[in-house]
Amino acid sequence: MSVHDDLTSVQRCLDDLSRSVGRLEQQFGSGGLEMRRVRADADHLRESVALLRAAAAAPTAAVRPPLVTISDTPYDDSLWVDTDDEGFGARRHAP
Repeated sequence: MSVHDDLTSVQRCLDDLSRSVGRLEQQFGSGGLEMRRVRADADHLRESVALLRAAAAAPTAAVRPPLVTISDTPYDDSLWVDTDDEGFGARRHAP
């Protein structure tokens, strides 16, 4: 199955869920905490599937960051003048 087919199937299931929640609201009323939570959860699912559908419609070309070349030449020794303060160890022994 393709992503489009899966999303269409999920949308049909959500439509069925929405109809069932509507019938439950008629039986229980829509003012109770439990019924409001069920309705809110069903609405959140519908919004999430809409986001998935939008993401699936967008081009999926992966954008890779450019590669950074690291030179093989040794670093300048002047970069390591203050290494005593950085925790790399002292070049001299403590008194």
